[in-house]
Amino acid sequence: MDFNDTPEQARFREEASSWLAENVPTDEAFRALPPLEQAKLWQKRKYDAGWACIGWAPEFGGRGASPIEEVIWRQEESKYELPATFFLIGQGMIAPTLMAWASDEDKARFLPPLASGEEVWCQLFSEPAGGSDLAALRTRAERDGDEWVINGQKIWTSGAHFSDYGVIVVRTDPNVPKHKGLSYFYVDMKAPGVEIKPIKQLTGDSDFNEVYFTDVRVADSQRLGEVGQGWQVSLTTLMNERAAIGGGFGQMDVSLAMSVAQELEINGRPALEDSAVRARIANWYVQESGLKYTGYRSLTALSRGALPGPENSIGKLVGAPKMQAMASYLMDLLGASGAVADEALAAKAGVIQRAYMGSPGLRIAGGTDEIMANIIAERVLGLPQEPRLDKGIPFNEVPTG
Repeated sequence: MDFNDTPEQARFREEASSWLAENVPTDEAFRALPPLEQAKLWQKRKYDAGWACIGWAPEFGGRGASPIEEVIWRQEESKYELPATFFLIGQGMIAPTLMAWASDEDKARFLPPLASGEEVWCQLFSEPAGGSDLAALRTRAERDGDEWVINGQKIWTSGAHFSDYGVIVVRTDPNVPKHKGLSYFYVDMKAPGVEIKPIKQLTGDSDFNEVYFTDVRVADSQRLGEVGQGWQVSLTTLMNERAAIGGGFGQMDVSLAMSVAQELEINGRPALEDSAVRARIANWYVQESGLKYTGYRSLTALSRGALPGPENSIGKLVGAPKMQAMASYLMDLLGASGAVADEALAAKAGVIQRAYMGSPGLRIAGGTDEIMANIIAERVLGLPQEPRLDKGIPFNEVPTG
């Protein structure tokens, strides 16, 4: 695949670049807003001009752009410092699930406000007893006429405290093997019986939450897929989750490492001239290049109409540990100043310190390193599956001691 812009793509890039240059907010009033308000304002501005979720169909708020054009847009938009992560889950993971499994009525109702940023969504999957092994979840839903009653707990739910809706996988039949007894719903996060408790992190932020469900009622019309088909629906979300997370980890890249190494000194000379520092940066450059071209392979598949596949696990398996290793090494190079996380005082406005504290979580979110390695081994390389002692056993008969 030729990754140089065609004349048509070059025209699209110029159009996107020009619009961004004229419309990205730069005023102090915008910067003074809380990050979520900044994100919503910018998303609505893009939506009104036809630049939000450009790969979606026009009836859902997009412009029917090709996967290549989506990449060009992301490349151009990434040149600006703009809040974006608030919509990553809803637009990158849940919207594709709605497109694949929701009714036409639900698509028309929920996708446009998802694209415009007017409504934010979260993903209610992990539980205290079901994280890496998602199918071991214990939150249950029992049918009551045309409704379902949900009871249980979810944990590590990103953005639940500012979300309007969420998608949830629950157990609707404990009498069959664990993967077969699951169903998938969307829920109103402000419904009676939903309790959200933010989790305080090492960084001082609270990006994750515990979410408790006590007799929460959802209509059967809020189910995606058939009863018992929750595992298949959740795979759509998970494959798009790994595609959305991929190997992209913000500002922690080789260019940042190069900049730090140019500014610091070792024995009176720029750190970049030190052979050990250069070897580290070269290794990260090789990893980033591998991630870039693996991403291009996925892009090629998407441009041919394929769905995101297990190869997207490679980006996360390599990218998250690289981010952690880079942040740790750069903090060592910074010496005592590396312990300062205040944006006003720290080198590179505290990006390195935030990455250092946040990277362990990224190695868990969306599947641990070990789960990513298993997926690649079994579904990409075709190696034998690990033995499962609970295979074929009804969930309510699986030993829990």
